[in-house]
Order: sequence, then C-alpha cells, then structure tokens
Amino acid sequence: MRYDWIDEFLLKKRSVTKDFQPVWKWVRYHIGGKMFAALCLDDNDQPYYINLKVDPEEGAFLQEQYEDIIPGYYSDKRNWISVKPDGAVPDGLLKDLLDKAYCLMLGSFSKKRQREILHLSCCGTECTECHFYQNGCGGCNECQGRVFHVPERKACPIYRCSVQKNRHVTCGSCKKIPCAIWKETRDPQFSEEEFERSILERIHNLKEIGY
Repeated sequence: MRYDWIDEFLLKKRSVTKDFQPVWKWVRYHIGGKMFAALCLDDNDQPYYINLKVDPEEGAFLQEQYEDIIPGYYSDKRNWISVKPDGAVPDGLLKDLLDKAYCLMLGSFSKKRQREILHLSCCGTECTECHFYQNGCGGCNECQGRVFHVPERKACPIYRCSVQKNRHVTCGSCKKIPCAIWKETRDPQFSEEEFERSILERIHNLKEIGY
C-alpha cells in the first residue's frame, strides 16, 4: 500500500480508537464508538480497499474524477467510498477526505456529546488535566459551565457565549477567538505568563479537531 502513513495519521486525531474485526478482516477506526474509516485486508493481511465516510455529493463527484475511488465496499454506497490503496489518488486529497470523515462522524453526535468524546470544554481546555478537576470543580461539560471560579449557579461567560447563546460545539467555530471574553475569564491561580500559555494551548486543541 502506498499510503503507509494512514494508521499514524488517524491515531493522532483526538479520541480516535482502533480495533480489528476478524470476520471481515477490517482494521477499523472509530470516534465515539462509531467507525469513520477502515482498512479492508486480504488473506495476506494487505489492504485492498480504504473505506471512509463521505458527504454524498462529494463522494459522487470524486467517483467521476478518480477511477481509484469507487462506491463503498460492503458499506452504504451513498455515504461511504472505497479508495484503492495502490491507486493514483493524491496523498493530500486522501488526508483531506480522512479529516472530513472524522468530522462527519463526530458531527453525528449531539454537541454536548461531542465535547465529552473529545474530552474538551468549549474553550479547548482539557478538564481532566486541570488540578481542580474533581477537586472543587466537576468539569465544564459535566456541570454545564458552572465551574469553580464563577459565582454559584452561574455558567462561565465563555460557556454562556459559546454554548448557550451561539449554540457552538466549541469556540473553534467562532472567528473571534481569543476574544475579549477569553481575556477576561481566567483561572485565578494562573500568572499572566501561564494564562497566555493556556490560551495558546486551548487554541491549538480546538484547531487540532477542526472546529
């Protein structure tokens, strides 16, 4: 297979898991327990198709443009395509399609569930890595933004803006980040330098998942 980067590429994506289905001989890649891509193996354990979820209109267009892209093998042929592993589909295009397959499957969950699957708050914070998590704070997703550093029964201003007002999955959908609300809302334990570093880390986390 010419696309020998696929496994590493997919497993670097946030919250992706991998398993092997022995009856089909498929190496499957999941997000939130749902498969979005697979390597279909032959009797010599070599890939003969790369299956991935696709937008139906884009899938139909791609099949017209590339002879190495066909309707999904043993899959819903409207929503899945198969790419021949030794064909001429450019690496960049295949990476883009795998990114989209990941986002399509992730987007099939509710917005709240997406944040839970990604282990991120709406502002890109990894709550489980915070020293206040389960130690005075239940976590942004679990307590719906009512985190430890805001008045009781109130949601964090970032959560109110992103989730409650604008109905985003995360702030990554907003072109204004880091906005004034981000700047005004900070962990009181952070120094100025630590706070700026946390902003950069959160933006990185949001960009990593594509929204």
